[in-house]
Amino acid sequence: MSTMFRYQMPVEQTGWKIDSRMEASFTWEYEDGREKLLSLYDKSKKHQWDAAERLDWSQDLDPENPQQVDDRLLPIFGTPIWDRMGEKDRIQVRVHAQAHTLSQFLHGEQGALMVAARLVQAAPDMDAKFYAATQTMDEARHVEAYSRLLHEKLGIVYPITPGLEALLANILSDSRWDFCYLGMQVLIEGLALAAFQRNRDFAKNPLAAAVNAYVMQDEARHVSFGRIALRDYYPNLTDAERAEREEFVIEACRHMRDRFDQRELWNNLGLPMEELAKAALASENMRMFRQRLFSRIVPVIRDIGLWSPKVQQAFVDMGAIQFADTDIDALLEHDQKVAEEFDARRHVMDAVGQAQR
Repeated sequence: MSTMFRYQMPVEQTGWKIDSRMEASFTWEYEDGREKLLSLYDKSKKHQWDAAERLDWSQDLDPENPQQVDDRLLPIFGTPIWDRMGEKDRIQVRVHAQAHTLSQFLHGEQGALMVAARLVQAAPDMDAKFYAATQTMDEARHVEAYSRLLHEKLGIVYPITPGLEALLANILSDSRWDFCYLGMQVLIEGLALAAFQRNRDFAKNPLAAAVNAYVMQDEARHVSFGRIALRDYYPNLTDAERAEREEFVIEACRHMRDRFDQRELWNNLGLPMEELAKAALASENMRMFRQRLFSRIVPVIRDIGLWSPKVQQAFVDMGAIQFADTDIDALLEHDQKVAEEFDARRHVMDAVGQAQR
C-alpha cells in the first residue's frame, strides 16, 4: 500500500521542494588528505551493511505496544486525561505515539540523505567527498530500514513535524557547505543520536531495538565526520562569520528543544491538543529527555570552537551546559559497541535455532 494511504494526516501529494543553490567544488588534489577523515572513510567502507540481511524481518511488532516500551515514557503518562482513559484508548495512544516518533526518524533520515549527497558536491576537499559518499549510502539504508519498519510492521505513518521541516529547510536552503555540516552532522545527527538511544535502550521488541542500534552505529561516525571537518575550518572564520554560526546554533537548539509537544498527534487522536501539549512539555520525563537531547551536541559545539559567552549562556538557559565536559568520543565509541553486541546476540540466536532444527 502506498505511503500516501498510511498517513494519519493530510500531506501534499506533490512532495516538498526547496530552492537551493550550492556550488559544485572540484578539487584536483587526490592524494593529500586528513588522516582522521580518511580513517573514518575506511571504517565506513568496512561497516556498510544490508538492511534486508542484518535485521531479522521475520519478527513482528506488538499490535498493542509496537516497540514494547514502558508507558512511563509517554509524555502524557500520569496526566488526568491518561488516568481517565480505558485500555482501548491507551493502546491507540501507544501505537500512534510510537508511529509518530518513528515517522520523524524516517523523515529526518531522508533529510540527511539529501544533505549528504550535497556534501559530495560541495565539500572542498577530496577526503570529505569520499566520506560524504559513504554517508549518502548510510542514509539511504536508514530510510529503507525505518520505512520498512513503519510500512510492513506498524502500518501507520505521520507527516513531518513543522519544527523538523523548518530546520531542514534552513539547512538545505543555505548555499554554504559548512552550514550543511553544522546543521546536519552536528545538530540534527546529534539530536537524533539521543532520540535513537532512548528507543534503542528502552524498546524490548528485538527488531525495533536493533534498527535503532544499527542506525546509531552509522550516525556516530557521521557526527565525528562533521566534528573533524568543522574543527579544522572554523578557526579561520572572521568574528562576524563565527557570530553568525553561533546565532544559528542557538536558534536551532531552542527550536529543537521546543518541538516535542506533538500537537499534531494529540489533535489527530481527537484529544485536547493544547492541554496535552502543555502537559507533555511540563512532564518531568520530557524535561529530562529534552536535556539529554543536547548531551551529544554541546560538547561538539565546544570542540569546534563555537563557544562564545553568548552560546554558553544559551546552554545555561536551556539547562544543558553540564554536557560541555561530556566525553563525546566515549559516547560515540559506546554506540559502535552496542551495535556489535546486537550482532553477537543475533548470531547466538541463529546458532541456537539451527541446533534445535
